[in-house]
Amino acid sequence: MVPDLSGLWVPIVTPLDASGEVDLVALGRLARRLLGEGCAGLVALGTTGEPATLRTGERRAVVDVCAEACTESGKPLIIGVGSNCTQSTIDEATTFEGTPALVAFLIVVPYYTRPTAAGVIDHFRAVAAASATPIVAYNVPYRTGRGLSADALLELADSPSIIGLKQAVGALDADTLDLLRRKPRDFQVLTGDDSFIAPTILMGGVGAITASAHVCTDLFARMIDAARSGVSDTAATLGHALLPVVTAGFAEPNPACWKAALYALGEIASPTLRPPMSAASDATTRRLLDEITGVGGANALTSTNSA
Repeated sequence: MVPDLSGLWVPIVTPLDASGEVDLVALGRLARRLLGEGCAGLVALGTTGEPATLRTGERRAVVDVCAEACTESGKPLIIGVGSNCTQSTIDEATTFEGTPALVAFLIVVPYYTRPTAAGVIDHFRAVAAASATPIVAYNVPYRTGRGLSADALLELADSPSIIGLKQAVGALDADTLDLLRRKPRDFQVLTGDDSFIAPTILMGGVGAITASAHVCTDLFARMIDAARSGVSDTAATLGHALLPVVTAGFAEPNPACWKAALYALGEIASPTLRPPMSAASDATTRRLLDEITGVGGANALTSTNSA
């Protein structure tokens, strides 16, 4: 059976202590809070989790903590394992096979080397053929230097083991809309652009993988539920209310702002990131915290519009 990817997924940050070591206690606490506030599931080792700067043992420990939290809540886990080397991607996926609560691997389009579209398609098919776990492709051209057209994405959708897509192209563009129009019924599109969650779902997406939902989690969950139910007024109200949070949270490179906010809110012990990433500025952090405080009024709006 194809896993259901609908709803809100959070690509969870990896909390670090002041010395830069992984804080597994804070990670577990954060994971349980997110799952308890409406998340459909978690994504471990997504870009927001800083996997590129985690050691092998640290990545394993992060996955284990997230898997335990997901298992306790009866909710699924996606693990990010993609790289710009096909065999390395297969090797890493193999190490995580059999993880409790695992339903899919998130595989990014190979970055830096900029293969052809045909080469990217071959990469995904090779990983899918070698994996017992379904694959969600991750198309994020501003990070990888290689984007995929609707036609290329539809080729991926024809592979039974490639069950979905995280689409993060910085817009709800013509290729995304064409994909949503022509995709197979069981190919699930999740938006990775936090500003376009509601309209993407209203046009045929099933949910979102969104870093912004580390904060205001229940409101992001309500927005997605409203959009999936076709309650466009409520989805729009929440989308408008949450947009300033999204904008402030991505004013500096991800995940600096979300870690700063979580630290200020007392959820993690430090806003530390692994170099070369650096902490968010005080001004940006204050702006984000102000926007989080200001969005509280959306609770009343949703209860009114959903009546």
